[in-house]
Amino acid sequence: MKILIVTDAWKPQINGVVRTLENTRRYLEKMGYEVKILSPDNFWSIPCPTYPEIKVAWGVAPVGNQIREIDPDAIHITTEGPLGLSVRAWCVWNKFPFTTSFTTRFPEYISMRFPVPSGLSYQYFKWFHSAASATMIATDSLEKELEDQGFTNIRRWSRGVDVDVFCPWRPYKGMGPSPVMLYTGRVAVEKNLRDFLNIDIPGTKVVAGNGPDLEALKNEYPEVIFKGALSGEDLADIYASADVFVFPSRTDTFGIVMLEALASGVPVAAYPVTGPRDILTQGVTGYMDEDLGKAVEHALTLDRAKCRDAALERTWEKCTKQFTGNLDFRKEVSIGLDMPA
Repeated sequence: MKILIVTDAWKPQINGVVRTLENTRRYLEKMGYEVKILSPDNFWSIPCPTYPEIKVAWGVAPVGNQIREIDPDAIHITTEGPLGLSVRAWCVWNKFPFTTSFTTRFPEYISMRFPVPSGLSYQYFKWFHSAASATMIATDSLEKELEDQGFTNIRRWSRGVDVDVFCPWRPYKGMGPSPVMLYTGRVAVEKNLRDFLNIDIPGTKVVAGNGPDLEALKNEYPEVIFKGALSGEDLADIYASADVFVFPSRTDTFGIVMLEALASGVPVAAYPVTGPRDILTQGVTGYMDEDLGKAVEHALTLDRAKCRDAALERTWEKCTKQFTGNLDFRKEVSIGLDMPA
């Protein structure tokens, strides 16, 4: 059977959405499915305002031609951007069943960059997902939040980690005096990085990632080690060399980077918000506190072996089976109709 996954976020971006889709595709193919990705690479694109590293698909009107050529048995729309919106419209017009996922708090991210109230944006997102047969989310906390916003047909699709790549026994790479406090991910305003970088604890702060705030933060915090974007073994080595992973975001819907840290035997310090609350066991695999410095101090005392044990329960195979169980496979639906111009 053939599955079409539609996403406005795709490589060369390095983020949780892209990692999730890459791993999901890998395990779907192991399960015998044929997977096609429809991304901005398939269309003319422009740089995203305020975030030029991200490509935004443009001129997606002929999306029906792409879908007909692929001839999928199921369609899943991952993002609510121009490409996701165009495929949604095509599916509604053709009465083709589809599923969606809510992976990113774009309403909050938009409010941080433009004078647009998040409540107004949520009206669009609720409308977007209302036509789907199921909207997949990763955590209990997010499910409750979206239900309070009026979202319906919510299903669970959790996240996993590659415990063979991210592991405690990788070579240690000294980066400075202990404790080594690590952050990995996008370097952007929504990640709330200054809360981490302003923590007054002796040791070494390391940031691995790229984004629109990178140069400004380099100038503002010259004592911090900025590694830029890392992947594969280089990223895994950085995790294994850290004493604590600091997750300062208050807006993430999950946080795959926390699972990568735990798989590497690294405890996590975070705020007690959606994402950390759903992943961490307080006082065992991490510590959550409104005082992030206090959370770091407590996390540094935790048993690294218990962090690794917790990550071993989070496999991509389990998550992918959740995903396929939520899909709405096409029965007797024609895909030959075009929307009116």
